[in-house]
Amino acid sequence: MLNDKLKKFQSEQLDETTISALQEKMDSGELTSEEITLMYMDMISRRNKNVNAVLELNLQAVQIARALDVERAVKGPRSLLHGIPVLLKDNMGTKDRMHTSCGSLAFKDFYAAEDSFLVKKLRAAGAVILGKTNMTEWANFMSDRMTNGWSSRGGQVNNPYGLFDVGGSSSGAGAGIAANLAVVAIGTETTGSILNPSAQNSLVGIKPTVGAISRTGVIPLSYTQDTPGPMARTVKDATITFSLLIGHDPEDPVTEEAVRLDGVDWMSLLDTAALEGVRLGVARAIFEREASTERMSLFDIALKELEAAGAIIIDDIDLGTMENDLGYNVLLYEFKAALNAYLGKTPAANPIRTLSDVIRFNNEHAEETLKFGQVMLEKVERTSGTLTERAYIEAFIRNRHLAGEIALGKALEEHNVQALVFPQDHGCSFGAAAGYPSITVPGAYSDAGEPFGITFSGKAFTEPELIGYAYAFEQRVNARRKP
Repeated sequence: MLNDKLKKFQSEQLDETTISALQEKMDSGELTSEEITLMYMDMISRRNKNVNAVLELNLQAVQIARALDVERAVKGPRSLLHGIPVLLKDNMGTKDRMHTSCGSLAFKDFYAAEDSFLVKKLRAAGAVILGKTNMTEWANFMSDRMTNGWSSRGGQVNNPYGLFDVGGSSSGAGAGIAANLAVVAIGTETTGSILNPSAQNSLVGIKPTVGAISRTGVIPLSYTQDTPGPMARTVKDATITFSLLIGHDPEDPVTEEAVRLDGVDWMSLLDTAALEGVRLGVARAIFEREASTERMSLFDIALKELEAAGAIIIDDIDLGTMENDLGYNVLLYEFKAALNAYLGKTPAANPIRTLSDVIRFNNEHAEETLKFGQVMLEKVERTSGTLTERAYIEAFIRNRHLAGEIALGKALEEHNVQALVFPQDHGCSFGAAAGYPSITVPGAYSDAGEPFGITFSGKAFTEPELIGYAYAFEQRVNARRKP
C-alpha cells in the first residue's frame, strides 16, 4: 500500500508526467526514484489487467532505484534518465531475472546471457529497467493472420483508448506508455513496428536511421531493417531517451555511422518555430486508397496546422514507386539467418537452437501457440538461411534503390522538400527498406475516439530536423489526451 504522499501524487500528477517533471521532483527531494518506481508498479498492478501491456516486472527495480537515489545524493544525476523507470519490449536481452521471449511460449523460460547493448546504455544513463512489455509474437512475422498485439506467452494487448487496433509489433510498449504505466518505453521496428503502435496509442515514436542505435542482444528479424527506438508521450521525452541510446557498437558494424549524430544539442531542437519555411512533401498516391475518409479529413486538418506553423506543403508529389513494390522477400530470407545466428549463440541450456526448433515446439503445443497458425515461420524455414538466393539479392538491391534512391532520394530532391509527411504510419515501408528515420506524433482522434497521428520521414540521419518538425507540430496542436 502506498503512503498518503504517494497516493496523492499518483492520483493528481503521475498520469501524463514527463521525464523533466520527475527530475525536478527528485532534484528537489520531493520524490525519490524508489518512490516513483513503486508508484508505477502500483499503477501496473491496477491497470495492466485491462491493457495486458506488461509481461513481467524487474524483481530488482526497487533496489536499483534505491541505489540510484544514493548515487544522486552523493554524486548527482548521471543524465536526464537517472532514476526514471523504463519499459522494454520483450525482444531485448537483459542480464537480470527477467526473461527475453519475443512473445513466444517456446522462450518463456529463456534468460539472456548478457544485456543488449542498448540496455547497457540505459543502465549507464541511470535508468531503472522496470519490466518487459508484451508484443506481437516474433515481431509480427509468425502468421499473416495474427492480430496485432497477440503473443502465445502474453495473450492479447488491448488499446487503452477502446476497441481499436493496438498496433504492432511494439504493442505492449505503445499501450503501456499510453496508459501511463511508465514514462517511456523502448520498442523496435522492422517495418512500422514503432510508428504503427505509436500512432494507434497517441504517442510519439522515433524510428531511427538504421545504425544510430545498436541491435546487439535484441532478438532479430532483419539484419538490414531492424532498429530500436523510444516511445513516449511527448517529443521531448522521446528525444531525451533517443539521445542517450545513440552510439557506436563494435559488434554492430552499421553503428559506425552513429558518429554523424555526435555533438547534436538535442534540447535546442525543441523549437516551436522549427517548421517555418520548411518544405514538406505529401505523396497522396501512397495512402489515399487505404486511408478512411475520416482519416483523410483529419490529415488535411493537420496539413493546415503545419501551414499555419510556417511549413510550405508541396502536395500530391510522385515518389516514383509504391509500398507494394517493395514486397517482403528481404525479411523472408533474412529472418532465418538472423534468428538462427542469435539462437545458436544462446547458452547451451537453451533447447531452442534454431527456427526449426521453434516450429517444432509450436506444433507440439499447438493448442497454446497456434491460434493464428505459423505459416510465415514455415515459409521462412523453407529458405536456405545462407542469404545466397537470387530472389533475396535481387529484392535487397531493388528495395534499397526504390526506397532510398528514388522515393526518399530523387523524389525529395526534385521537389526540393526536406521531409515527407504521412497520415498514421503510411509510407513506413520506404524508411524501413532504406534504413531512414521517421517520427510519429499525435495529431487528433476520430469521432469514435481512435487516436490519429502524423509521421514525418526523411533521409538518413535527419533525426534532428524531424524532431524539430514534430515538436513544433506537437506544441501547436497539443493533441494528446490520456485514455
